[in-house]
Amino acid sequence: MTDASRSILPRATIPRFERPSAGAFIAWVIVVGLAVWSVGGVGLSPERLARGLPALSGILNRMFPPDLERLPQILWSLLVTFQMAAAGAVLGLILAFPLAALAAEGVSPHPVVRQAARALIALFRTVPDLVWALLFVIAVGLGPPAGVLAIMVDKIGFAGRFFAEAMEETDQGPREALTALGASRLDVLFCAIVPQAMPSFIATSLFSLEKAVRGSVILGLVGAGGVGVELKVAFDLFAYSTAATIIICIFLLVLVVEQSSNWVRRKLI
Repeated sequence: MTDASRSILPRATIPRFERPSAGAFIAWVIVVGLAVWSVGGVGLSPERLARGLPALSGILNRMFPPDLERLPQILWSLLVTFQMAAAGAVLGLILAFPLAALAAEGVSPHPVVRQAARALIALFRTVPDLVWALLFVIAVGLGPPAGVLAIMVDKIGFAGRFFAEAMEETDQGPREALTALGASRLDVLFCAIVPQAMPSFIATSLFSLEKAVRGSVILGLVGAGGVGVELKVAFDLFAYSTAATIIICIFLLVLVVEQSSNWVRRKLI
């Protein structure tokens, strides 16, 4: 076949996207319509954003250069924030494991127990951590203990769901073999299920710590201790240069935790 005749033949094209079905098309229309309706309902508009840019620019100009006068106190509060996040994440992960085992299909001892455990995990996951912090501030008072408890409950809901899914996705063969040999439910859990799900457990645990560090900053705004209290006071007093220092320190803490988490993940998984 010559080049001239080859150029005359129509070229086969590969479709970039699969043609959606009627149901999928209707679903996409509903999703897009819901998004447009939501944006319009909250009053967000380009004009409003344009009017707010000069005020935002003024705040940013007042933030720089950052004020380093209170840097030692800020770093100490940042350390408390990290301790609060680490303690809450560890306690939450420890308590999430047995709850996830009760919620996992094929692991839970009874369907009623499984549904109850799933409902409890959903409750912990659905209620925002700020609400938990407010409740624990009322219960135990202001300070880091309330933040630790709020993070703990939030991580039980977050990690419990993913732990349960990881257990359900493990291979059934080792479970059935151990069960046929007369192994107990705990033996099957720790000898067949946990080893297979361990990579997922590690990834979820490390991400929980990252999420706890970011969330612990916000919890300080409602009195749960840490550097969030410093940030709230700085904004309340219009000390924007001090607030810039706090924000930069928070950013560096989150960056260090994320990079360390990635390094640990590469080494363990």
